Amino acid sequence: MKVARRQFLHLAAAAATVPALSRFASAQSYPTRPVHLLEGFGAGGAPDIVARLIGQSLSERLGQSFVIENRSGATGNIATEAVVRASPDGYTLLLVTAANAINATMFNLGFDVIRDIAPIAGIVRVPLVMEVHPSVPVKTVAEFIAYAKARPGKVNMASAGTGSTTHLAGEMFKAMAGVDLFHVPYRGAQVFPALLTGEAQVYFGPLLSSIEYVRAGSFRALAVTTVARSPILPDVPALDETLPGYEASSWYGLGGPRRTPEEIVEKLNREVNVSIADPKLQARLADLGGTALGGSPADFAKLISDEVKKWSRVVLAADMKR
Repeated sequence: MKVARRQFLHLAAAAATVPALSRFASAQSYPTRPVHLLEGFGAGGAPDIVARLIGQSLSERLGQSFVIENRSGATGNIATEAVVRASPDGYTLLLVTAANAINATMFNLGFDVIRDIAPIAGIVRVPLVMEVHPSVPVKTVAEFIAYAKARPGKVNMASAGTGSTTHLAGEMFKAMAGVDLFHVPYRGAQVFPALLTGEAQVYFGPLLSSIEYVRAGSFRALAVTTVARSPILPDVPALDETLPGYEASSWYGLGGPRRTPEEIVEKLNREVNVSIADPKLQARLADLGGTALGGSPADFAKLISDEVKKWSRVVLAADMKR
């Protein structure tokens, strides 16, 4: 009887190890076919560029194609929902962005980005630039605040669309600086002609698409929106220097469907960290005005959670929930 029981326990223990060994073996061989990396904003933009840079590096390191799919629409929600609904096998991934953190409160979604997306790794953080038309007679953030306070509701603040990162960055500035700016949403890149003509006076624009205008003198940069100054614009102060605690940036990372095997998450995390430590990729990210993130899946999970909380406060205070 004791022998039979012992044999049963040995068999049970052996059976219990089979799934773990299977998952380990699967992670060791992963990927065995092309991986699809979805981004939600269309070809040519910063998210697409970041997705292609990290996808190329992962392809080279893992020996399988990382196919970039542009699933634009609904400020990134279409791509996100497609990944949420995908099989959690590591073959459908998402370029997670700051928009995901904003959308979590802005919209009534059929998914929860914190619950339904498995965080893998942060890739890069890119500042926005607080920029004004040259006709605006200010050269510092403090001067702009005074100028706006003297003209409540008469200074036009452009954005690349209601609910965009450029819009929320402006709303947070309005709240922290105590100014009343008139929001004028434009359709994506149409914001630049409006700012060039002076139709809009201030814009919290992506560094990548703004830098040449700033260098040409078409716009005057008052500040970058990250806590630290940008190496690309070292003489332009950080907004935090005038408004302590202000931080708004575009950031990008890798995620997958909930329940993606931990072994695959860890393998991808390791490869992303090695990729962004490579000097060549770091140089490409720096060209975007970005600073590499990296870190563990838990680090990226904390970033997403913190950003959801931050933008939730802004969305609710500005009564922007749809």
